[in-house]
Amino acid sequence: MSLPASPEAVLEAARRKHLRLAAAESCTGGMVSAALTDIPGSSDVLERGFVTYSNDAKREMLGVAEATLAAHGAVSPEVAVEMAAGALAHSHADIAVSITGIAGPGGSEHKPEGRVCFAIAGAGGDWTETVEFGAPGRATVRAAAAAHALALLAEAIDRSAPKA
Repeated sequence: MSLPASPEAVLEAARRKHLRLAAAESCTGGMVSAALTDIPGSSDVLERGFVTYSNDAKREMLGVAEATLAAHGAVSPEVAVEMAAGALAHSHADIAVSITGIAGPGGSEHKPEGRVCFAIAGAGGDWTETVEFGAPGRATVRAAAAAHALALLAEAIDRSAPKA
């Protein structure tokens, strides 16, 4: 798991390397974008955010394949990868993060409450990870997922070469 990263630290690290960011969010409903845009001047770094809560939105806004959704479900590493790739393809960003999960209440034996899938795409490489936050409640899972996404962005920026 990545180390915590504040929105201010993410923005400053991206500025130093002249990188633009995008976020594709499902269960966090825009919390990552909100955390970044709470900081004055963030528009030079955050290129755009996508809130794609429904499967239709994931398909229409990000190009997530119906076959991927049918085979793996919205909460899966496969969908997270397609969400991040779609955010890059539909923006001018250098790095995109995606978040899709089950904040609760609910879940199932195969996809429990608190499971959140993340992906990073773009400069610094592509990767995905799944985190089991448990069932501490919807607000706690969403906040933890947003914080984790910021940490992943910081890691992706750190791995990236500066842009000219």
